Amino acid sequence: MTGTEFNRRLKSAVADGPSGALVFLGNFEVEEQWARGETGLPRLSSAGNTAVVNRMDEFALLLGDVDDHVVLKTEPDPGYLAYLRELGIGLPTVHVVRGQHPGNTVTQDALADPRLSAVLGELGAQGALLSPHGVSEWEEDLAGKAGIALAAPSAELCKAVNSKVYSRRVADELGLRQPRGWACETLGELRTAVAAAAELLDAGTTMLLKEAYGVSGKGIAEIDSTRRLERTERMVANSARKSGAEGIAFVLEEKVAKVADLNYQFTIARDGAVRLDFVKEAITEGGVHKGHRFPPRLTAAQHEVIDAAAGLLGRRLADDGFFGVVGVDAMLDPDGGVYPVIEINARNNMSTYQVRLQEQLLGEGRLALARHYPLVLERALPFDTLRQVLGDLLLDRPGGSGLVVNNYATVNAGSSAGSPFNGRLYGLVMGDSPEELAALDEAVGARLGPAGALGASGVRSSARP
Repeated sequence: MTGTEFNRRLKSAVADGPSGALVFLGNFEVEEQWARGETGLPRLSSAGNTAVVNRMDEFALLLGDVDDHVVLKTEPDPGYLAYLRELGIGLPTVHVVRGQHPGNTVTQDALADPRLSAVLGELGAQGALLSPHGVSEWEEDLAGKAGIALAAPSAELCKAVNSKVYSRRVADELGLRQPRGWACETLGELRTAVAAAAELLDAGTTMLLKEAYGVSGKGIAEIDSTRRLERTERMVANSARKSGAEGIAFVLEEKVAKVADLNYQFTIARDGAVRLDFVKEAITEGGVHKGHRFPPRLTAAQHEVIDAAAGLLGRRLADDGFFGVVGVDAMLDPDGGVYPVIEINARNNMSTYQVRLQEQLLGEGRLALARHYPLVLERALPFDTLRQVLGDLLLDRPGGSGLVVNNYATVNAGSSAGSPFNGRLYGLVMGDSPEELAALDEAVGARLGPAGALGASGVRSSARP
């Protein structure tokens, strides 16, 4: 039997058993599809590095083992594949879309490729299941056209349980601690919440108004006055009326003091069994995910709170028909208390794609820091060149110290847009102590900087990221 522990557990949960084949699809920011037609907050700009985000699809390469498959937008860098195999990582069969467009998600490109649909159909006939990052109507369309079953619930259910309104109401129902707040699905509920929040604002509390499907720090308004909250409410109401929306989906809640962000994951099997996979300390800046630190610095009592919350949430989601991977954002307050559910993400999470490397490379009792390093490049950077630049900072064996790269496609994703272009290098820094992790992280950043070895190679731009 092949597969790591998590790979086998996932297959046991969503397929017929641990030896079944899955076809992984890294359709990141599926929330964009869930949010279609929903009333949102006013935004100055929604521009982002779409080409890089869409190449996060390559994370899915590290979910599958040798008996699995993965659909990617382009062929992985051969030097990167060779490096992973040297570390003993078994890799799935790669299927590449024909004629990928940088602005498309991998699902969009796959839908436009009849040849790939035929391949997926053949895999489906052999019993393989399609396992997306998250399921929207696009992934349902792909599965239906190709003739392959999904290893996940329907898009309708996935959207419903990923709403922040769902998170808020389920946590209330289960009696789980949350910041003071309100779930709003009608303009009347929003009006009532705004009136109730006025007292908190007048007392100096800051409020957060969150879109139900916001992701990566988008769709959140931080509000510190009743006047601004009422103005925002009017804008939301006007937008809803103009679009003819019958309902809205927002959460209004108090911004509470915290000392750490947490992320934990559990997997729900088709029979309703719940298994806590891990707890990690999330690293965020301005609400945007920047990485993870694990294992987290938690007391036994804090772990017990997370364990209990995972069981309660898992059983509740199972009652609604959901199965598969669930990630939950949580927080620690300055007194050591736990807010065990800030948001439910019933889909894969960034930390999901780290599990296999953690299992096979980290080693017992050792520490890891998941990071990404922004780059500005003059031209495409082959992995073999990066390997020379990082040298002894690159992890070279299981149980060693250094950086292991877990997505290389995002480095060169913007190269077709001209020069210079922005890229990101994702990886896990592994070591024996917090001090070693910090030193390795700093050394990697320095070597990738304009004054480091990468800058000296002539590939790196002198522009600052």
